[in-house]
Parts: sequence; C-alpha cells; structure tokens
Amino acid sequence: MADPGAAPPTPTSPAHDSPLARAERFVWLTARVLEQRLFAHQFRDGAADPVETALDAYRNEDGGYGHGLEPDLRGPVSRPLHTARALGVLDALGRCDGRRAERVCRYLTSVSTADGALPAVHPRRRDCPTAPFVPAVEDPSVEDPLGRLLATGPVVGLLHRNEVWHAWLFRATDFCWQAVESLEGARPYEVRAAVAFLDRAPDRARAEAAAERLGRLVRRRRLAVLDPDDLDAYPVAPGCAPGEHHFPHDYARTPRSLARAWFTDEEMARSLDFLAAGQQEDGGWPVRGRRWAPAPVLEARPMVTIEALRTLVAYGRPIG
Repeated sequence: MADPGAAPPTPTSPAHDSPLARAERFVWLTARVLEQRLFAHQFRDGAADPVETALDAYRNEDGGYGHGLEPDLRGPVSRPLHTARALGVLDALGRCDGRRAERVCRYLTSVSTADGALPAVHPRRRDCPTAPFVPAVEDPSVEDPLGRLLATGPVVGLLHRNEVWHAWLFRATDFCWQAVESLEGARPYEVRAAVAFLDRAPDRARAEAAAERLGRLVRRRRLAVLDPDDLDAYPVAPGCAPGEHHFPHDYARTPRSLARAWFTDEEMARSLDFLAAGQQEDGGWPVRGRRWAPAPVLEARPMVTIEALRTLVAYGRPIG
C-alpha cells in the first residue's frame, strides 16, 4: 500500500506509468463517488467510512438497494442484483455483519420465492429500464433455477463468508445446492454464480465435490479460453455478446477459489497475462459484455477496473 503522506509520483517516474497509477487516473476521471472511494480504500489506504457513506446513497427504506448501483438496472427501486453488489462492497470493507446484514436479509426475505431463491428482476418491479439480457420472469414461482442462481448464489456466498445467520439463508442455501448440483447446460455467468456460492458454502466437502464436477463441465463445454492467442478456437456461449469470451481468471478470482483447480499453472498464467494486457490506453479495463445504453457501460468500467486490479494482486502480479 502506498504511504498516504508520500509525494505523488512525478510524470517521469516509473510509478507514474504503473498499471495502478494509470487505473487511478482513469477512476478519478470517470468513476462515481462510490468507486472513487472504494479504489482509495483498497489501493491507497483510504478510510472505510466514506465508502459506506457513498453506498448508503443507494439504499432504500425497504432495506434493499437501487438507483443504478448495478449499472444494468436503472431506476430507484430495490432489486436483488443491487443487493449483491452492495454486499460485495460491504464485504470489501469488513462490514457485512450485524444490523447491516439483518436489514439486507429482511429485504431478501420479502422478495424471495418459497424456496429462498432470488429473481434477478422481481416481476412486480419491471417499470424501470433494465438491460434486455437480465433474466426476468412474470411469475416468481416459475421453475427457473438457472436464472435465479445468478442473483442468489453470490448473495448467499457473501453472507456465509461473513458468518451471517438468518432464517432466509437456510432456505436460500438449500436452493443453491439444488441449482448448482443440477447444472448441466450451464453458461459462463451461471458457473460464476455457482463458484461464488461454493467458495463460501459451509459444507466444504460437498462444495469441493460440486466444484470438481463443475470444472469438468467447464472444460468439456469449452466455457473458458485456455489459449488467449487462439480465441477463434473457442465458441461464444449462448447469451453472451459477440466476441465475449470467459477466461480462467473470470472463474477463479483468487488462488483460493475452488475454480483454481480447474486450470493448470500454465493456463492460469496465460489468463493473467491476458488480463494484465487488457488495460486500455486510458487506464481502465473494458466491459466485455453486451452494451445496451451509454451510461451503464461508463459506470461499469471503473468496477471492472477495480476487479481486474484485485485479481492481479490476489495472484501476486505487480501493479505498481
């Protein structure tokens, strides 16, 4: 971490051209206050309180979050995908507990199905602009375990990681097990949601067995690009944008992830090399998914940039 009292790097110093310095300039030029504060906290020894203050601006009276916190969901209403994003911020601050977690779980209980699953877009709240590729069902009781896993898996995983106990969480955990262990024709984002759950699930033996099966599925269906120099050899998965590939580092965000065992050291090294080389001239990393409106892309890029830096740091890659 940088010394907050140290002089800033001069334009001619190596630190000025480091990936971190370039990303910092990009964040200050383009990011919302929340991502600016989060970047400062994670990479420049910034305080946690300003991050939580910025996050509170997105919180609603029902305990959920809205107001475009997840850029692909516009408007003020609370939605589970916003809550997943908020929990990720609170987790990064070490504050995903106590009254905060209780408030969030009350909201999740109010919008979940009888089996504890969360719809990405609640059918009663479809009056605000939403990315056309975000799954939504007219009736939350419809059997849609894959679509609902997208919202439920990351939320349940984060709550388990922070040792939260709540009645809703027991039902939601059972749903995640059922959904993960029945995945067959999975798509990349569903696999990533499954990993987010399995990496933090309390039953470690069961999680390891489920992850091993899922890893075989990923390799069999070629859902991860193992050679970035030969992208044309890998099909784009259904539901993804043209040219939107997924790589080992997308599944195994840290070396501690169960998904890390799916890939050889050489495959992971190539993936991380590709990630590091993906930093663009303006200092940010690109959004690889589908684009449906200008603002969501602009707001998502700082998030993607912070995630890229986190992954590189987790694997011991130098960022400056």
